[in-house]
Formats: sequence, C-alpha cells, structure tokens
Amino acid sequence: MQDYEESVLFLGSWGPFQRRIFFVLSLACVPCGYNILSVIFLLASPPHHCNIPAHSNLSQEWIQAIIPVEQVAGQPEKSSCSRYELDLVRNLSAFGVSPNWLQNQSASESRPEALLSQLKREACRDGWNYSTEHFQSTVVTEFDLVCSDQWKQPLTSLVYFLGGLSGCFISGLISDRFGRKPVLFGSIAVLSIFSSAVALAPSWPVFTVLFFMLGLGQIASYIAVFVLGSEILVGSSRILFSSLGQPFVYVSSMMLLPGTAYLVRSWRHLSLIMAVPGLACIPLWWLVPESPRWLLSRGRLQEAELLLRSAALENQVEAPPVIFLPPKAEKSATHQAESVSFLDLLKTANIRHITLKLWLIWFSMSASYFGLSFSMSTLYGNPFLNYFLFTAVELPAYFASWLAARSFPRRLSFIGFSLLGALALLFIQGTMKRNGVMYIYTGELSPTVIRNTAMSSCAMFSRVGSSVSPYLLEMAEFNKLLPWITLGALSLLGVLLCIFLPETFRQPLPDTIEQMPVMQWFACPWACKTALKEEEKIAKKQTPSIEIIYTTCL
Repeated sequence: MQDYEESVLFLGSWGPFQRRIFFVLSLACVPCGYNILSVIFLLASPPHHCNIPAHSNLSQEWIQAIIPVEQVAGQPEKSSCSRYELDLVRNLSAFGVSPNWLQNQSASESRPEALLSQLKREACRDGWNYSTEHFQSTVVTEFDLVCSDQWKQPLTSLVYFLGGLSGCFISGLISDRFGRKPVLFGSIAVLSIFSSAVALAPSWPVFTVLFFMLGLGQIASYIAVFVLGSEILVGSSRILFSSLGQPFVYVSSMMLLPGTAYLVRSWRHLSLIMAVPGLACIPLWWLVPESPRWLLSRGRLQEAELLLRSAALENQVEAPPVIFLPPKAEKSATHQAESVSFLDLLKTANIRHITLKLWLIWFSMSASYFGLSFSMSTLYGNPFLNYFLFTAVELPAYFASWLAARSFPRRLSFIGFSLLGALALLFIQGTMKRNGVMYIYTGELSPTVIRNTAMSSCAMFSRVGSSVSPYLLEMAEFNKLLPWITLGALSLLGVLLCIFLPETFRQPLPDTIEQMPVMQWFACPWACKTALKEEEKIAKKQTPSIEIIYTTCL
C-alpha cells in the first residue's frame, strides 16, 4: 500500500478543502477550551466568616468583636471557621461588659471589660457569611464546602480530572476502533449535556457525580480534534493547524470564560451558559469528514479514496486514476488494525520506552500547568482579570511554538520551552508554554492504527498531573517555596526524559507500529538486541523497520 502522504500530494497543501478543514476543526475545540478551567470559577472559595443570627441581641461592639482576629501570613484577618461562644457573648453583652482586645490594657473603671483572648471559641454553628465582591454564588458557598468540609473542594476538582482521565481512556479505544469523528462529536455532546445537568444539582454528592461525567468529554474532545486535523492535513498545513490554529482558538475560547463569569456571578447560570458552545457545534457534523488516514489503516480503501476524490473536486484539481494500490495488501492492514489494543503501547521494548517516557512527560507538564492555574485564586486583585491575563499570555507563546515547530527539531524545541518554564517556576516568575510542541511531538511518534489511544493515554497521565496539582499547592503550609520548587523539578524531569526520545522533525507520520521511530541516543547493545528480537516476533515480514533497528544499534 502506498504511503498516505505521497498519495495525497495531488491535493496540495492549501486548497479550499484544507482551509475548510482548518477552520471547522479549529472551531470544534471551542467547547473544551471554554470549559477546561471552569472549576476555578465554579469552585471558587470567597472570603467568609461565621454567621451571627440577627436575633442574637448583641450590642454593636460585640457584633464587631465576636469573630476572632488571627495572624495569616503576618497580616491580621478575621477567622474563617470559628467565633467566640455565642451564648457567652450574649450574656456579656446583656450585662454591659465591653470587649477588650489588648491583654496589657487595663480595664475601664466605669465599665467592666472582657479579655477576648480568654474567651472560649466554637465552630460556625449557624453557617457562614460569604463575600459577594466577586461571586454571587459558587458551589463552595451554596453547599458550604469550607472549614471542616474544606476537603470536599479539592476532592471535587480531583473527581473532575478523574472524569477526564476516564474519558481519555474510553475515547482513545473507541476512536481507534470506530473512527475519530464519532468520538469528537460524542465528547462535545457529553460536555453540553452534563454542563447543563450540573446546574440543576440539588446537593454536593449529586454535583460531584455530574461533574465527573462532565470531565469525561473535556480533554477527549481536544484530543479528537487534534488527531483528526493532524491526519487529514499534511505538510505545512498540518504544522500550522496543530501548533497554532487549534491552540489559538482554544486559548481564545479560554479567555471568554472569565468575561462570562464576570457578567454571570451565579455558578448555576454559568454552568448553563457553558453548554452553549457545544450546541453551536452541532452543524459542524456535516462539514467534518472522517480521517482518510484512519480509513486507510482500517483497510477501507474505497471510502478513503472517495473522500480524497471529493477533496480534489473541492480543490479543483485532477485526482490520479489510482490513488491507492489495489486491495491485495488490504488483509494485513485490516488484520493489524483489528488486533491493535492499548497493551500494544507496552508490547515491545522500543514502544514501551517511548510510551513510558511520554506518560511521565505529560504528567509533569500538566502538574506544572494546572498548579499555576489553581494558584490564580491565591493572587491579590480581581480573579477574573488574573485568569484573563494568565490565558492571554499563552497566545504569543503558541506563536513561538509554531515558529519552533516549523524550523527546529522537536526535542530541541520542547527542551528549550521546558527549561524556560522550569526556571520561571523555580523563581516564581511567569509561566511556560511547551504544551503545543508536546502535542505535535506525541502525534508524530504515534502510528495511525493506535494514534488516538496513544494520545489519550498520555492525556490520562496529564489528568493525573492536574489531579494532584491542587494538593501540591497545599505544601505551601510547610514552606511557601516548596510547591514551586516541586513544579520546577517536574519540568526539569520532562527535559531529562525528552533527551531520550527519538526525533520526528520533517519525518512522515507513521501508520503502523512497525513504522514507529526507534531511539538513536544512549542505546546500549544489549537493549538493541532485545528490542530487535521483540520486533521480529510481531513484525515478521516488516524487514525495513528491523533493518533500521539493527543499523541504529551498530
């Protein structure tokens, strides 16, 4: 069977067909970009303190004094989780006793005073009063996920990202078996349906379950868009789409969220609005074709050829009489496509080493990125403006990623961006953007027959990284710099692992497992012999890939 990229040269790089695919698929990633960090606004925790019932009959000075003042980061702040015993304070107020804040201050001769530091405290038995400066209501304020129930807030974020992890695993298997297009629109439908459903949640447990379901479609839709665009487009159009076009629209949709949250201060209304982009994508179903490269890998030559001839008509070019070879070799391709599974990512030494390195890199990359994202809530100032600026800075960073993807090897590009990010994290300055390069790199390392599964498995580990990131920030209780040192160390780990990955710059996308690139650096003879034996077991007649391994070992 002919190489796919050689077969579609007659289409050119930038005809009407490619421009349509570029534009439509870029729009298809708006729902996931709009929803990705909604957890920051839905689960925002405004300043709060114990509620004092209106019928408490306290004097004005005791109303001001009943909430203890504590030192937080060297600054005096009202306690969020305790108050002085209400019954005791009520009695003191009734007998005309005044509150005394200073221990060394002598009591007034005309009026008795009570030293506040000696009064007993109690929990917030009557609920809390929440600041409405930035949020009218959030999940935290409605279900009181504070103080003794504060653990439920990071757990809810964890459940959301675990939903993304599960969605990646399921969607990857379905996509490689049944096609990219059904997974793309299925995951967008999940986003819209459950974004609307969480707005109706009557309790925290129900919200958590629905939030998990919402997470199922989150990253899965982005991966499906990326894989579909990477497989339909070739050459410069593919690089532009995967490194700039899709990320640019994705980040632009992320920037819409803080504006929406600023205008809509209720979390239920915000959840309903987040369903709109997914509903708007429904008409795109008739504009997005299935991946011809995937059709070819499944042995469905006639469908792939029909799609390419349709694209040739749209581009007003003449298709060759024969695009693909006759279906003589179709059986082997079809057999391989049907037999490929998730376990094939770990089957041989070469594939296993690449897969494990990619998983760890994606984990470290995601932990760093989401650690920075969640830290936005700890910054002073307007949270909507902070989030907007945090996402806006990614636009020039993606432009830099595109320039790097066009001109420099993948390893060099990723290492450069990662080192910059690691230094920024270690000095708690700014942020980094190497995600675009890693998406391209992973897609180029993975073969068509299992590309979506490979990408999704990496996204699974990125969800693990994002899941633990809120807990990494909790290390600030031991040392303020500890979270940033940890995140910076994770970025450096990604740099180290990337050195041991094969280069894919200006190489054709692999279609079969045997065509996957082979490691060329730091390869010891015994490892190469082991890899050769394992490849021989599954490749048999695939002599070209075996020769490459043998030559590399020499």
